Amino acid sequence: MPPSSNDARALGAGVAPGSADAANRDAAERGSAVVEFTFLTLLLMVPLVYFIITMSQLQGGSFAVVGAADQAAKVFVTQPDAAAGRAAAEQAVLLALADHGHAAADARIDTSCSPADCMAAGSAVTVTVHLSVPLPFVPFSDALNLNAGQLSASATQLVGRFR
Repeated sequence: MPPSSNDARALGAGVAPGSADAANRDAAERGSAVVEFTFLTLLLMVPLVYFIITMSQLQGGSFAVVGAADQAAKVFVTQPDAAAGRAAAEQAVLLALADHGHAAADARIDTSCSPADCMAAGSAVTVTVHLSVPLPFVPFSDALNLNAGQLSASATQLVGRFR
């Protein structure tokens, strides 16, 4: 039994390209490609952009800890005593991290001397800076302890013989 005209219209078969049914069907689908493109673009691009921003924060954090550790070690060995050296190194770290946009609360500083007397000529002073890089655009990351990464860098300077 041949299909009726209603069956052919429902299947979309047998509709002449210039007929009124084809025009109605084209008008019903008009603009759907723009909607699909916009939806897929948002679905794929938002995570990609967030990933790029997160990696940029980590890269900036790595530059910050390397610079902070290097400057802190240099400042430490120029001070007259160990207490002043630790205070100056801490200030140098805070300044270097602030220059890169990182909060002081996210950083921790460790200093060690070999031998134990930090200000003896020839002593090696090592400053290690640890930094927690928070996830970008997450307002409650402190409460949930969400971090993009933990970074650390060390720098060693020798105390000069002639000071």
